[in-house]
Amino acid sequence: MTTAQHGAGASSGEVRGSGFTRRRLLGASAGLGAGAWLLRGTVGPESAEAADTVPPGLPAGTELYQRVFQNWSGEIRTDQLWTCAPRTPEEVPVLADWAHANGWRLRATGYRHTWAPLTVANGTPDSARVLLVDTSRYLTGITAESPTAVRVQTGATMENLLAHLAGRGLGLTSCPAPGELTVGGVLAIGGHGTAVPAAGETRPDGHGYGSVSNQVTRLTAVVLDPASGRYTLRTFDRSEADSAAFLVHLGRAFLTEVVLRAGADRPLRCVSRLDIPASELFARAGSGGSGDGGLLGGILGGGPGGGPRTFADFVDRDGRAEAIWFPYTEYPWLKTWSVAPAKPLAARAVDQPYNYPFSDSIPEPVARLAGQIVSGAWGSAPLFGQLQYLIAKVALTGDLSDVLLSGGLLRDLLTGDLLTHLLAGGLRSDLWGPSRNLLQYVRPTTLRVTANGYAVLVKRDDLQWVVSEFAAHYRQLLAEYEARGEYPVNGAVEIRVTGLDDPVCAGVPGARPPLLSALRPRPDRPEWDTAVWLDVLALPGTPGLERFARELEQGLLRTFDGTRAGLRVEWSKGWAYTTDAVWSDPDVLGRVIPASLRDGGGPGWDEAIDVLNRHDPHRVFGNAFLDALLK
Repeated sequence: MTTAQHGAGASSGEVRGSGFTRRRLLGASAGLGAGAWLLRGTVGPESAEAADTVPPGLPAGTELYQRVFQNWSGEIRTDQLWTCAPRTPEEVPVLADWAHANGWRLRATGYRHTWAPLTVANGTPDSARVLLVDTSRYLTGITAESPTAVRVQTGATMENLLAHLAGRGLGLTSCPAPGELTVGGVLAIGGHGTAVPAAGETRPDGHGYGSVSNQVTRLTAVVLDPASGRYTLRTFDRSEADSAAFLVHLGRAFLTEVVLRAGADRPLRCVSRLDIPASELFARAGSGGSGDGGLLGGILGGGPGGGPRTFADFVDRDGRAEAIWFPYTEYPWLKTWSVAPAKPLAARAVDQPYNYPFSDSIPEPVARLAGQIVSGAWGSAPLFGQLQYLIAKVALTGDLSDVLLSGGLLRDLLTGDLLTHLLAGGLRSDLWGPSRNLLQYVRPTTLRVTANGYAVLVKRDDLQWVVSEFAAHYRQLLAEYEARGEYPVNGAVEIRVTGLDDPVCAGVPGARPPLLSALRPRPDRPEWDTAVWLDVLALPGTPGLERFARELEQGLLRTFDGTRAGLRVEWSKGWAYTTDAVWSDPDVLGRVIPASLRDGGGPGWDEAIDVLNRHDPHRVFGNAFLDALLK
């Protein structure tokens, strides 16, 4: 069966359960209704106004204004909140003293590419005694610390950090895909990429396969000085026990600067393919998982000889893999990265990051259909998934066969002009270059969606079992909802794999892993050396999303219950679902999450909270959500 038949087969003028007709689509303007901001390269509204009156007693010279805080997906939006932009790290402890004396709280902020309410809560009023501290305006310095280390202020972007490293011939093995993130924000939540050692690969000096936080060798934080009773800057070496609580702190601390370890850069080859069905890529371990890849498979691996083509097989071969599985489609977009010191003959050399313009600059039909969905045509989710799949396939591989076989609304959307535009920049299925050019591929102009997020800790040999269990549960839930005419998911599934936070990678004797990191190893389960990251994306406001996400979460907790694998939440994303809300389930918040970081023995949840409370007993750096969570 062709992809167009079972992966992209909406061929009539009606989409299942949507009341969404060709007339309605083609007659629609490019206006996207209430969801328009989701598709622009702004967090919007970006109104920043000079203040007429200021909070009393602020330190002289504080640059102050009012600004709406709106997070990546728009699910958290506040009134105009007082915001300041310190020019030097030394200004921050002075602000902390002021906040303590006046009953205010300080919240670090940067580019707001987050989902969870770790900075502020949705609906925070302008009367709240909350001062946002924008680190991204001035606290952006990056300097060489040593031949293999960099000193970086926490308001610097990850894009600028990696560019600095690349200019010195250095790189990181694993980092988040977006470049417009502050270093401080990435550290606060244990930001990561996708990488484990490939078969036969030895970890090079300076590199690690866990979180960016685990690469820190030294950090400077704003803490209370018990002797003076005032806040001050204090530098912690990674060998100091307390440093482990600051490496991933969820916003319960304020870092101004860190020193990060890096290693010699290793150029990467990134191969994209969309020719392996999900039933094969996510097959149960030992069930076969091989097929005829045809000519494309012969070039890229898993070829006519029937080579293995499961997700775990690709991870074993290349060490770095990501699956993006558009909803209601059968062929995921699989990306694999392999270390390649020299450019392979078939690969296209790239000299800049962000090499998927069809994803970063949203094609007009995708924008138009997304606007219709958020305006109420929720049943168009299957069409939306199929459209995204076909656009990715054309732009990456140049294969038009599924487009030519499609009909109805899909064919109307995939115009000749669009196809010409997608193909104009050349194919992007096989890229090669310095690591940062392949590891950073998400711009702020991409589609703004909400996401849940989990890390499954497991032994490497059970990686395929994890993805197959997840895929089966996800498919079953999606089918049950669809049978009832419900479409709670309209975004992709994303699957990545990393190693854990081995403190040896920091190169500091006595270093401990970040205590609150989802990647902290379990002392009682040394065989759990791998984390499988699972995310499901959707447009904000999708009916039934929270109920679906709760059922999925509860199923994951039952399956990965600590026997064969263990589950932790991805701090920046969605978790603790009730049937109608996120970050709300009292059992997950009060029992499951703390237990996931207590189980196994050794320092963890309780020690991290004790350290953070000891260094900020007045809870200047915190909010009501963190007060309830971190106890």
